[in-house]
This record gives sequence, C-alpha cells and structure tokens, in this order.
Amino acid sequence: MRILGISAFYHDAAAALINDGEIKAAAQEERFTRKKHDASFPLNAIRFCLKDTATSIDSLDALVFYDKPMLKFERLLETYYGFAPRGLASFVTSIPVWLKEKVFLKKLIYDKLKDIEPYNKKKLKLLFTEHHLSHAASAYYPSGFDHAAIITVDGVGEWATASLSVGDRNTIKIIKELRFPHSLGLLYSAFTYYLGFRVNSGEYKLMGLAPYGIPDSDNVRKYYQLIKDHLVDIREDGSIWLNQRYFSYSTGLRMVNDKKWKKLFGLERRLPETEIKQQHCDMAYAIQQITEEIMRAMVRHAKDITGADALCLAGGVALNCVANGKILQDNLFKKIYIQPAAGDAGGAIGAALAAYHIFFGKPYIPLNTDMMKGSFLGPAYSNKEVEQMTSKYNASYLFFDDYNKLAEKTAQLIAEGKVVGWFQGRMEFGPRALGNRSILGDARNKEMQKKLNLKIKYRESFRPFAPAVLAEDNSNYFNLDISSPYMLLVAGVKENIRKPLPDNYFQLPLMQRLYVERSEIPAVTHIDLSARIQTVHKETNLRFWLLLQAFKKLTGCGILVNTSFNVRGEPIVCSPEDAYQCFMRTEMDYLIINDFLFDKQQQPQWKEEKDWKKLFVLD
Repeated sequence: MRILGISAFYHDAAAALINDGEIKAAAQEERFTRKKHDASFPLNAIRFCLKDTATSIDSLDALVFYDKPMLKFERLLETYYGFAPRGLASFVTSIPVWLKEKVFLKKLIYDKLKDIEPYNKKKLKLLFTEHHLSHAASAYYPSGFDHAAIITVDGVGEWATASLSVGDRNTIKIIKELRFPHSLGLLYSAFTYYLGFRVNSGEYKLMGLAPYGIPDSDNVRKYYQLIKDHLVDIREDGSIWLNQRYFSYSTGLRMVNDKKWKKLFGLERRLPETEIKQQHCDMAYAIQQITEEIMRAMVRHAKDITGADALCLAGGVALNCVANGKILQDNLFKKIYIQPAAGDAGGAIGAALAAYHIFFGKPYIPLNTDMMKGSFLGPAYSNKEVEQMTSKYNASYLFFDDYNKLAEKTAQLIAEGKVVGWFQGRMEFGPRALGNRSILGDARNKEMQKKLNLKIKYRESFRPFAPAVLAEDNSNYFNLDISSPYMLLVAGVKENIRKPLPDNYFQLPLMQRLYVERSEIPAVTHIDLSARIQTVHKETNLRFWLLLQAFKKLTGCGILVNTSFNVRGEPIVCSPEDAYQCFMRTEMDYLIINDFLFDKQQQPQWKEEKDWKKLFVLD
C-alpha cells in the first residue's frame, strides 16, 4: 500500500512516501526551490518521492494532507469574532488568502498534481488528518515502541497548540489538548520576535543565545518573574494560560504589543541585525528556563496519567534540544524518541503513517528500532551527475576510487585546520545536517567556531556548533549515556576535558566570554559548557563514521564540528551544483562530493552575475 503525505501552506512544505508502512522517501520543498522554509505546494518534493520509489499518482492508495484546513478556518473566524473590532486589518489581509488557497484546498491539490503528471482524479483518495495527530504519528510509528506516551507542542494546528496522546500498536488516542490562543510555541516565538529574530525560523537562535544570560543575576530573576506574573500562568500539568492583553498574534500582524512589553520589561524591542546586549541574553535565558519548566511539567503529567515507559516528542517545540536534555535528565521514562523533522515538514510523514495505521487499520509491528533510517530519506546523486556538474563549471578535482584513502585525506585536511564541505549519499530530512550535507571542521581548534561563523556561514558570531562524535566514544566526551543521532539532545561536556574558567568569567563582555577556551574541544563547547550532540553510527552512515574513524586514528579524537552545508538564509544544499556554488561563494577550503575532492585553490575564478548574499533573505 503506497501513501503520499504532504504538508504545505504555512511553513516547511514537504512530501513523504510510505510503502506498506515503511518510509521510503521524504524531502522538503525548500531544498529544490532554494527558498528557505518554502511553504508553497511541494511540487518538487512530490516529484522526487514519486520518482525515487517508481510510483505514479494513479498507483497511490491515498494522498494525505497533514491538517484540516476547514477547522483552521473555523478557528480564524471565531478568533476574529471573539476579539472584534480588534484585528480588522489582519482579517482583511488573511481572509482572501484563505478563500483562494485554503478553503478550496481540495481543488488546489487536484489542480497542482496535474502539473506533475496526468492522473485519474476519480481514482485518487484524498484524506486529511488533524495537525497534532500528524505530529503524534510522525514520532510514535517511527519510534519502534509498542506502547508510549506522546507529547506534541507547537505554535498552533487547527485549534490545538499541544496534545498528550497514547500510542498503542496501530492506534493513537488523544487524551488532552491545549487550545489556541494559549500556546507554548507562540510564547517562545513572541520572545523570538522581541529579541530581534524572525518568527518561525529564528527560535533556534533564541535557544542558542539563552546560555549567554547570567544565571541568578538580577536581570534574569526580574525577567523570569515578570513573565510569570504578567504573561503566563503555568498549571501543574504543564498547561498554560497566556494573558492576551500583551499579545497580538490572535488578531494582529505582529506577535506582541511592543509598547506594553517595553513598559513591562523596561527594554525596547531589539531590531534585527542590531547589537546584542547582556539584557537581551538575560531575557533569552529567562524564557528558555520557563519553556523548560513547562515542558518538564507536561512530561511529568504524561508519566502520571499514562504510566508508560516510553515517551515520543514532536511539534516545533520538540526541536528545543536544551529542554529535551532536561527532560532526559529527569529520567521519568526508560526510552525517549524525538522525531528529527519535528516541525511541519515531519507532518507529511505523520499524515501518511496515520492514514496507513488508523484510517486503513493496517497493523503496526514494533521493531524497537528507528524507522527514520537516520533521516537519510532525500535525493542522492551519482558520480556521473557529479561529472556533469564539473563539466558545467570547468571544475578541477581529484577522483578517489578507494574510499578509505579519501577518508584519510579528508581527515588530514581537517586536522590541518581546513574547512571541508562534505556531500554524500541521501540528503537529510529535517532541519539538521547529519553528515550527508555538512560543513566539517576540527573541534579541537579554538579558532574554528569564529572562522565558521564569520567566513563560511556569514552569521551571528554567538551561534554555537554541534559535535559529531563516534557513537562508541560519546560517553568519553559528554554527560550523555544514550545515543543522540539527530542532534536533538544537549548535555554537558565531561568535567575531565573542561578547562578552568577565569574568576571574572560572567563579568567579561559578551564577545570576550565567547572566546574563552572552555574545553579540549572548544569549537563545539557552548558558553555554558554544554554541547548539542550528534552520535554517528556505523549502521546508519558508514561513510561519515569511517571519516570520524580516520580522524580519530590520526589525532586520537573521534569528534568533528558538524554544521549544515549552507550559508545564512539559504536552505541546506540538495544537489552537487548547490554544493559547488556554496563552496565557491564562501571561504571553504575543500569540497568532497561522493568520491570527488575539490581544492579551492585549483578552481577557475568564480564570477557571479548578482551579489549572491542578496539572493537569500536573512533568517
């Protein structure tokens, strides 16, 4: 039974195809269109999924959309009615879009599919799942657990902003929901906006900024208490009530009422790209603490009422890997699984799996293994296709017919301080590069974090980088005793590899604190002595694992800096051409695509018709 799941029209449009319950292919539309967080109908992603699995539209047993737009429309109308006359401008702006694209979604889907290939409309079964059921299914069914509590938390679906469910074989039973306008995801996004980052794309920056806050400082205590006294009431079960007098997202075109927030916090909204000051860091720290508090309360409640031994997490807030690390430390569940594409993109997988197991009633066989296949579900490219790219750009390269020699050469280059673009195999599904579309560096190099941020990624200097570590060496470096293949858990760097901090560490200016050498792996040790860990497993990514082994043999260290292969504002590269263009536009030193090695110094002069930095909207 072949089922195609799609998500679209909000952010991170995607498509996924399953066959008899097995995830065969999945990709985000942004990777093909080169528009970050592209929300448009995923024509290119669908084409890929169909081609990769040799499937035609007529051979599909169903196409499933990841939420129910009419329920969203109901919520929109009821919200505007409830807040009237506030929100008239937003109402006038949004209703025509809904009428054109979303109320008549069935027709839009049928029409768009015609652009892919001719098909028999009468033969196609079109289904719609509820948004949070899609999230729940995306985490539970791939987890391999036979019975699990499932928590989903995001901005908002139709009405739900969070849900607690129980997965039991092929069934998912939703027990409780938190409903709009009360939303942890929207609360976090409100602070994302107020601290000068883009909503729906800058939340991870807020998470990365939070550790620069000074724990137990007067500012942190003040912001924390003001948030709890005026913005959010946190209940024992983790449900929340948000004071709508301070928020504008229900009816307005902004997240918050800037004037009321300025009066409350005594701090003006930071404008994008302006200086980050200590009070901004302290505010980020305070909201991160509150987010962790709410998530941990939800998890405690889930344990209390389900008694389950396993927990599954999904929804955009499940990408908050710092909160995930605290949940793990609480040790309430024996097993935890987090969907790597936890945001809306993953809803495409969840919609397809929910239809297969719930609508069609197909059995679910728990195998106690991760069915996401390392998240390597996107397109791969042959050496012939790489050769075609080299001909187009007259690129110079060395070809290696022995992979071990290529791994050894790459390890040597990284050990010499070079930055390497690394492109191989199937593209990752989800927001993280996990070793197939990555930029790599030496974690031991104290200049590497600065070099990557300023000369390669062209992004804010405060942002941390993740370590990719051999799974078998993980516990040698980090306070984490389970695998973390998807960079979704933060844990502390081991005490024995930390370096003493200056006595005046927290009194140092922000940027000076950033460049204090904190451990033997400074490029991946965040300012609070933590790291967002990716464990690399031989079973799911042999080539990347062998590279790490080669680096360990050479240096004694089984860790590399791993960041996504893109520049700021650009989606992660998809094709060899994307990779070569990104390589030539930056100060990257070397590029490996499959078995080809490109040396920047040997390439023809690169000419751009336009300033490439203007091609990508800053995230």
